[in-house]
Amino acid sequence: MKLNVMMGVVFAASLATGISPASAGSGPVKIVLAEEADLLEPCMATRSNIGRVIMENVSETLTELDVRGKKGIMPRLAEKWEQTADGSWRFHLRHGVTFSNGTAFDAKDVKHSFERIMSDKNACESRRYFGGMNISTNVVDDYTIDFKVEPAQPILPLLVSLITIVPEETPMEFIREPIGTGPYKLTNWTPGQQIVLSARSDYWGAKPQVTQATYLFRADPAVRAAMVQTGEADLSPSISQLDATNPKTDFSYLDSETTYLRIDHNIAPLNDVRVRRALNLAIDRQAFVGSLVPDGAVPATALVPPTTLGWNPKVKVFPFDPEGAKKLLAEAKADGVPVDTPITIIARTANFPNVTEIMEAIQAQLQDVGFKVDLKFVEVAEHEGYYSKPFKEGRGPILVAASHDNSKGDPSFTMFFKYATKGTQSGFSDPKVDDLIQRATAAVGDERAKLWSELIAYLHDDVVADVLLFHMVGFSRVSERLDFKPTIATNSMLQLSEIGIK
Repeated sequence: MKLNVMMGVVFAASLATGISPASAGSGPVKIVLAEEADLLEPCMATRSNIGRVIMENVSETLTELDVRGKKGIMPRLAEKWEQTADGSWRFHLRHGVTFSNGTAFDAKDVKHSFERIMSDKNACESRRYFGGMNISTNVVDDYTIDFKVEPAQPILPLLVSLITIVPEETPMEFIREPIGTGPYKLTNWTPGQQIVLSARSDYWGAKPQVTQATYLFRADPAVRAAMVQTGEADLSPSISQLDATNPKTDFSYLDSETTYLRIDHNIAPLNDVRVRRALNLAIDRQAFVGSLVPDGAVPATALVPPTTLGWNPKVKVFPFDPEGAKKLLAEAKADGVPVDTPITIIARTANFPNVTEIMEAIQAQLQDVGFKVDLKFVEVAEHEGYYSKPFKEGRGPILVAASHDNSKGDPSFTMFFKYATKGTQSGFSDPKVDDLIQRATAAVGDERAKLWSELIAYLHDDVVADVLLFHMVGFSRVSERLDFKPTIATNSMLQLSEIGIK
């Protein structure tokens, strides 16, 4: 995606977002997901298990990225925007919008929503995308707001596609029932059983065909596929390749998810680069492709997919070299590095298809070269405690198995919070990394791409920041009664307005 497309093209688009299916049917749907939402807080909608339910369905954003076409950044709650002489961004908001509680939407709601995301009174996940920036908002009038950012952010219109808008009266602390401007409102949430969203009659945009969506949760991908096949559900956005056997209902799609093991460099023996290299050399990535990992998945050299600005094709995947891994461990041990210390892989239950089998195989491969490795599976809330700061005191050496989504086309949605010293999920501190992130974030055009490319190479080849695994391919099963095709964003956001009913 070219940066000038992301920055400069402002579309006075139609009032409605989403596709316009040729059919004119309407009715309820049932969607079966792998992971239950542990909360429905709008500012946590950038976490996939929450975003799949509420992002752009209940809670809308000022802008959104067109992942189905080539329109770049599209209007949502902002009708248009421009950069002013001092580098600030001015957003002109849509009139006639109401929240699901009946209150009117205006610029004060936008200001409050951003300040709420940045507040220390909560743990909003979307805050991490604005790390390393000083941002202030100024309400010009009821339908105009300015964002002043230091250092300058040429892709701020893209960044604000992650700010979910809530009413001004929303408390800073987390809420249980989201109030949004979207085409749906939450009408039932029975933890452990289902979530129900119902279409709003007073929505500002086009009337969606889906009148009600019931979300069910099943960890087993074969069960999810069977539920759609038997009519117990209409859509499962994530099934395994083994179950994707019906060309009429099963679709593969480019997935923006990258699976990896986040290394905590702060704890020995993982603070030694030879040990981190040995971890990478011990894993036979290619052996997974076509078996536990779908055909079409690509062994990763960066935490962003190959479609991202600044992708560096010169960086090569670590080879499978168990003897080389053993040699590095022996060298480190001779220098006093405690390589015999048990390392724990912390994995998230049902994070992606075959996660249990993949992690067990990786555990075995690491053990084969001499690592002592334990494997622990946890639910999403506990997983976050290992994944994000503040890290637990007294912890031993850990590898956090995770899947990172970046469907936005720019590394800024990844690099600061994953790798900067102050990043919420960074496992190390490196001044060169911090400098490259700061310069790349403020750059434009070819210089921006060049700096991101340099950072990708440095993280992989010199820092050996992670054990990067795969850029994934997704598979979904869609009932023949629906008109829907998955996109690169499907794993993190599933807009009901894009689903047609035949």
